[in-house]
Amino acid sequence: MRHLIAPSVLSANFGHLSAEIEMLNHSLADWIHVDVMDGVFVPNISFGFPIIKYLKSVAEKPLDVHLMIVKPERYFKEFKESGADLLTIQYEASTHLHRSIHAIGELGMLPGVAINPHTNILLLEDIIADVHHVLVMSVNPGFGGQRFIEHSLAKIAQLKELILDSTSQALIEVDGGITLENAPQLLRAGADILVAGHTIFSQPDPSAMIRQLKELTLA
Repeated sequence: MRHLIAPSVLSANFGHLSAEIEMLNHSLADWIHVDVMDGVFVPNISFGFPIIKYLKSVAEKPLDVHLMIVKPERYFKEFKESGADLLTIQYEASTHLHRSIHAIGELGMLPGVAINPHTNILLLEDIIADVHHVLVMSVNPGFGGQRFIEHSLAKIAQLKELILDSTSQALIEVDGGITLENAPQLLRAGADILVAGHTIFSQPDPSAMIRQLKELTLA
């Protein structure tokens, strides 16, 4: 499978959100990444249900919703109704992770689990066969535009090994500090999906940057 690109609308121009989504619709982007933050699990607050519903009404790509919130299980049904196609919850925020992952799947969304930079990959061993994807945070979550944490490369390689050694078909998604310079390293380590916000939306031509990220090779 060719790697996927999921632009993060956290870095989009909210004053021209409709135009930004229209650009993504016509770009080589595969998914649209939506970060939901509650100001408790992370020190920032972002999108609520009305924004996600609006994004769903104009987006032609799947909505990849990442919950950085406490007790995420309270809102699975609402996120499904708002338009989430993929729903990712944080390992660190989920007391009953197995139950939550299956609840997401039963609602018709593709379930994922995210891990913070300090979380050990081996903690996913008992859930890896149940998830559609694992989101490796390569920055501390909460804000866009942060610098990539280099140790993330080793974590991705370790996660790839865990997946290959199991019955899992999980994809590896990476979010945080991704650039044209480090993206090839991430792909070589085993990443399947690259989430990029600042790198894309800070460009004069964001669509061209998406194309460059999409057309990267492992050579």
